[in-house]
Amino acid sequence: MTAPPHPVQPRRVAVVGGGWAGLAAAVRAVGDGHHVTVFEASRHWGGRARTLPTTLTTDGPPGHRAGDTLQLDNGQHILIGAYTDTLRCMRLVGVDTEAVLHRLPLRLTYPDGTGLALPAWPAPLDVLAGVLTAKGWTWHDKWSLLRAALRWQLAGFRCNAATTVADLCAHLPQRLQDGFIEPLCVSALNTPAARASGQVFLRVLQDALFSTPQGSNLLLPTRPLGELWPDAAVRWLAARPSSARLQLACRVTQLARNPADTTWHLNGQDFDHVVWANYDKKVPLALDGIDKSATHRFSYIASKHMQFEPIATVYAWAQACGAPPQAAPPGTPGSSTSASAHTLPHPMLALAPTQAYPAQFVFDKGQLGGPHGLLAFVISASQGDARHLQQAVQAQAAAQLGLQLQCIRTIVEKRATFACTPDAPRPAMYAAPGLTLAGDHVQGPYPATLEGAIRSGWTAAGAVR
Repeated sequence: MTAPPHPVQPRRVAVVGGGWAGLAAAVRAVGDGHHVTVFEASRHWGGRARTLPTTLTTDGPPGHRAGDTLQLDNGQHILIGAYTDTLRCMRLVGVDTEAVLHRLPLRLTYPDGTGLALPAWPAPLDVLAGVLTAKGWTWHDKWSLLRAALRWQLAGFRCNAATTVADLCAHLPQRLQDGFIEPLCVSALNTPAARASGQVFLRVLQDALFSTPQGSNLLLPTRPLGELWPDAAVRWLAARPSSARLQLACRVTQLARNPADTTWHLNGQDFDHVVWANYDKKVPLALDGIDKSATHRFSYIASKHMQFEPIATVYAWAQACGAPPQAAPPGTPGSSTSASAHTLPHPMLALAPTQAYPAQFVFDKGQLGGPHGLLAFVISASQGDARHLQQAVQAQAAAQLGLQLQCIRTIVEKRATFACTPDAPRPAMYAAPGLTLAGDHVQGPYPATLEGAIRSGWTAAGAVR
């Protein structure tokens, strides 16, 4: 992700889309010495990973009354230590990553304490120790997983392109498939194991567990998503008015190739290069002068072939209505010297989803810089409307956590991520001379993650010549 030498001739660059990929492209292009205009159709920066101010409609715990405003993200995102480019970009625009991210070793444990929890050891010793000490797993389970990991490593973390995660792990005991592989796959690829790409899954495992120091660490945001990247990137760009123009609520309705040269005409302005960091199918485009190959690539952006996965997040105040989960011992990451100091024993817990109980994870926002008692329940590949999801999560919290919920807001992102299937038709970055595509959906080794978006935007801007 190293920037090239300073360009001899600055170029006029248009970045269409003010999400994580678009802002990464803008930051790199400005850093490389170009003149950048960022077009964002909505009235906020951040795209599908942003912060939504929410006004409380009823009183909550002490100190939170109706009319107060909470900063809630449109989804509970998880970063990991292997997201090196995201962390580098955040630091570049002045974000103190240690202050805004809570780092802890990989943990996929359930309310009863079963599951995998890695120690804070160097890789791969952390994985070995975590598997061997995993609670609720038999020795057969543990050796099966270690043998599978060794086979994947010997194969160079490669598999047949048509292989799903379920196919890849079919030989593992059912307990591991249900209680470890499925939640790990959903959290990493946002796609159920039965449909998820085995090759992408292996690439994530390689980077997280075997390639990057502390790559498997969970990095849980302790500040609203806007402060992690979009707001900081916008401030960094705005501080350079001679090189960057930021246009909110400005939808691009025209994109045409100038017939006399290789420049592009966009919304009445001429540019030497366009980075298209948006795949909204409702954007009307006049693709004058673009060859059929480029038009075909744009058809993916128009969602004619891509499938999407919805993600729902239910935010709620919680209070005990039964036996609470066992608290973590003092000294455990996310623990406290007082067992009653937190709503949950850890900042993040895996849940057992069923037909009636849809949430796969719950986050204790009180341990992540938010108000005490606030929980966020995450439902990947969610089905149903917000009201029914909310009711189901309330029942799940009572049954699996012994908690009674007072729901604040349920946010359903219908197009949160693309379906990371083996045959997902991801377009190439290069669309035409002077036109590159950016976004987590563009061809690359990562699924629909913040790291995938940042890497794509940075790379797309690096093609400016």
